[in-house]
Amino acid sequence: MDIFYDFGRYCKLLYQAIRSSTEFKTYYKNFVSEMIKIGYDSLPIVILAGMFTGAVLTIQTSYQLEAPFISVSIVGSIVVQSMVIELAAVISGLVLAGRVGARIATELGTMRVSEQIDAIESMGFNSISFLVVPRVFAGFVMFPVLYVAALSFGIGGGFMAGIITGQVPAMEFLKGGREYFFAWDIIFGLTKSIVFGFVITSISCFKGYYATGGAEGVGKATTNATVLSCIYILLSDLVLAAVLL
Repeated sequence: MDIFYDFGRYCKLLYQAIRSSTEFKTYYKNFVSEMIKIGYDSLPIVILAGMFTGAVLTIQTSYQLEAPFISVSIVGSIVVQSMVIELAAVISGLVLAGRVGARIATELGTMRVSEQIDAIESMGFNSISFLVVPRVFAGFVMFPVLYVAALSFGIGGGFMAGIITGQVPAMEFLKGGREYFFAWDIIFGLTKSIVFGFVITSISCFKGYYATGGAEGVGKATTNATVLSCIYILLSDLVLAAVLL
């Protein structure tokens, strides 16, 4: 029963957020601030995750495909396709679930248990429009940008790893990357990043907004937000792959 109760409150929060999305004057300043926190501040960790993922993928793929009858350019194809379709979006999503999701849940949870949200509502503000809407919208806008950053540096990291280790020459890597590249794959990756952004920000806002129980309750809400975000990222990844590919 608790699961259905929480799901009902989550749907109610999303409904109220959609209704409040027209109150642009209420949340536009917070929206810009959240875009900076979610996007710009997350760039270093996303770039590092993408770069090392691409480098490791190149090294491991070339190691597993050592055979005289397999062209070394296939490594470039595998690395580029894996980063575009799957790894750039999923790895950055899981990393951001810990960084962005935990921060959102902690901020809103602290505001809830310290009665700051009640104070906002007592002054006549719509707390959902002021606190939830800008965070969810910022996730929509900035997660595709972070996906592009992770993708670019992931492919670049794989390219450099092949050259430095001498396992994949530069021209062979580029040849393989171009050979099986399709524009739809980029669209698919961007779609996944948008969905992941919505999943992380909406779940984190929900857990933080309804947090109870003081500092312990805030910690529990933050943990639940991070764990649930990771679970639903993987679930939505499966659903999107089954439906769109």
